[in-house]
Amino acid sequence: MLVRLLHVLAVVALLGSAGYAYSIKYESIFYAEKLSKLKAQIQREKDAIAASRADWQFHVRPDRIAVLADQYLDLQSLKIEQIVRVKDLPERQAKVDAIGAKLEALGLSAPTNTPAAGTGRSATATP
Repeated sequence: MLVRLLHVLAVVALLGSAGYAYSIKYESIFYAEKLSKLKAQIQREKDAIAASRADWQFHVRPDRIAVLADQYLDLQSLKIEQIVRVKDLPERQAKVDAIGAKLEALGLSAPTNTPAAGTGRSATATP
């Protein structure tokens, strides 16, 4: 009786391991197909990027831009008087705080008394 029980357990273990092996096989096939689809999608994206770059290179050709600039921008030719050296450029102006200047002109730039925390009185007020 014990031998039959061991045989039945061995057959059940064998069937279980065979089922597990088949599930791993089909799962690996599924992931391999998924991987091949992703590789194909990546290749399509790379091709689309290459086509976009080629299209960009076509549109930014200097001869094409020159023709479009002549056609639409009405540019004037460069004159020698327009070219200057960096040291001939004026110094950058200091940044002016227009709002601060207006507040000072109105006399509102002085610090204010703020109420103390927890009381309804001013921090500088005396009782």
